[in-house]
Amino acid sequence: MADKQTIKGCCPLDCPDTCAWIAHVEDGKVVRVTGDKDHPFTRGVLCAKVNDYPARTYSPDRLLYPLRRAGKKGSGQFERISWEEAVDTIAARFDQVINEHGAEALMPVTYFGSMGAAQKHAPMRLLNALGASDMHGNICGAPSIAILGDGHEIGFDPEDYVHAKLIILWGVNVLTTGHHHWHFLSEARKRNGARIICIDPRRTRTAAQCDQHIAIRPGSDAALAAGMARILFKENLTDLDYAGQIAHDLDAYREQVEPWTPERVAEACGIEAETVISLARDFASAEPAMIRSGIGPQQNAFGESVVWGLSALSILSGHARSKGGGLSIFNLPDINLGLSARADLKQEKTRSLDMTRLSEILNDETAAKPVKGLLVWGTNPAVVLPNSAEIRRGLKREDLFTVVLEHFMTDTAQLADIILPSTTQLEHFDVVSPWGHYYMAANNPAIAPLGESKSHGEIMRLVARRMGLNHPAMQESDEEIAAAGLPPELPLEALKKEGWRKHAPAPAGIPAPDKRISLAGYPAPAATPSRDGAAADSLHLLTPKSHYFLNSSFANMARQQQAEGGPKLEMSSEDAAMRNLADGQSIVIRNGQGTLKTALNISENIRPGTVSLSGKWWSSKDNDDAVGNFLVPSAWSPTGQPAFNDVLVQVESA
Repeated sequence: MADKQTIKGCCPLDCPDTCAWIAHVEDGKVVRVTGDKDHPFTRGVLCAKVNDYPARTYSPDRLLYPLRRAGKKGSGQFERISWEEAVDTIAARFDQVINEHGAEALMPVTYFGSMGAAQKHAPMRLLNALGASDMHGNICGAPSIAILGDGHEIGFDPEDYVHAKLIILWGVNVLTTGHHHWHFLSEARKRNGARIICIDPRRTRTAAQCDQHIAIRPGSDAALAAGMARILFKENLTDLDYAGQIAHDLDAYREQVEPWTPERVAEACGIEAETVISLARDFASAEPAMIRSGIGPQQNAFGESVVWGLSALSILSGHARSKGGGLSIFNLPDINLGLSARADLKQEKTRSLDMTRLSEILNDETAAKPVKGLLVWGTNPAVVLPNSAEIRRGLKREDLFTVVLEHFMTDTAQLADIILPSTTQLEHFDVVSPWGHYYMAANNPAIAPLGESKSHGEIMRLVARRMGLNHPAMQESDEEIAAAGLPPELPLEALKKEGWRKHAPAPAGIPAPDKRISLAGYPAPAATPSRDGAAADSLHLLTPKSHYFLNSSFANMARQQQAEGGPKLEMSSEDAAMRNLADGQSIVIRNGQGTLKTALNISENIRPGTVSLSGKWWSSKDNDDAVGNFLVPSAWSPTGQPAFNDVLVQVESA
């Protein structure tokens, strides 16, 4: 009779929902994972990306042993080595970099491949102890983080969505990027007869389920928000008593939005002026109304104008003070798991490098302090960062020593000197903080690590010991690392036992002396994106998230690849006819950045003038240039957001 167990855990991926799951183990093997029906938010349902997560853990392509480069960088030639050899090599090369160039020549490159405290922050603890350069930068929502720091509220309990009477889904494909939110939105429909409006250039899965779809031009979100605010002012649809308590510059903001007449907004957005007027009136009159916005509208050169504009609508209307009303972008518990990185281990302040500018950092031949060593984990920068071709060129430098912690041979791992096999979420303990609700989660390991894979905490301990780092923090267990950011009211043992626990929301920063915020920080731009010098037949390229991948994760998994159907460019029939293109044919997408070859998908789900290339596909032997970020230039918003969605391209037959 089989030995059967069920182990409580959670998904670690960069998604707002942090699903609670149960791993079903038979004779020491995880046979399936199912959603935990007792979790109040995720309610027993896993998404199409991770519902077969064991296939990732047991994949025949999984990296299970340390590897050392055995040929030219990028050749794909590696040899298996022991952990002792790997750790000795890393320690020796890191010591060499420090002795010859200083510790700041070492750079971390990481993101949210795992949102777990130990997996995310243990390697940074090692680099902090060595005195390496720090890292900053956000490839997803830099404007939202900036507005939060300026005192704006950009999230409330998503379980309160059920109280809303009008819901605007602004540039967010909820059913693909956080589908558990849809349950609470649908519940508002049942309870209150709530209308759901989707604003998106594409008719997404979510848009198809909404009561109204407004297909605006990409990059015109800030203009629409400004135009709605103008109508609120003009028609006395504001709650100025409330807004005046929150913001100190209402008059300045009124002047700022005055030029945005319905006609001007309509021209900018490619919609009817009456649509702008009715949207503003409907939003103001609902009691309450809410806006759920996503990352896409922020990923342009004026992303700050979008989030400031949405926050202004929430405040001017007074909806922000009502249960189920206001603005929801990030729903963050008041937890700082970053404390697990132990920044206090640095002996002195070091420089901080912007990981979104990695293409420049790696290729700057005039840098006073060039980067000579990289430790990469939780990200695949050769695929997910802008200017991918230049990042790959930099990673091929023979004087650059790169260590990658990975599950698979990603595009980035192909360019490493040493690859260390990481454990998956089924094989290690961790604590995960979500960004779409307030339930902290614990992940208990369901099985022992496969092969010779190790957790990032164990990797930190091995390298630290070999490099003579004797501080007690360098030998803490994974549980101790994960617990470093937990407050007293959230004890680790309770979290492990219960699986999750709801925690208080994170407060917004209040920088102003009188505790009031500014609405007029970032005016809506006159034109987004700029078409100066662009050909008249240029198309606006979007690179949205796919339904079956999580950024670049799962892009190598057969089931998810088959479900996605391969990389393809979505284009309207009108644009295809103008170019004499047929559905399914091979096409070339080009701009000044590069060239990409893919298949064409003619669709009526995207507005003319816009094309879409979904998913973060890897390069492969079949399609060496499938990576969409080859076409994305090095361009940023004022707060450092890469402008992934400010890309103009030409499309022609291959």
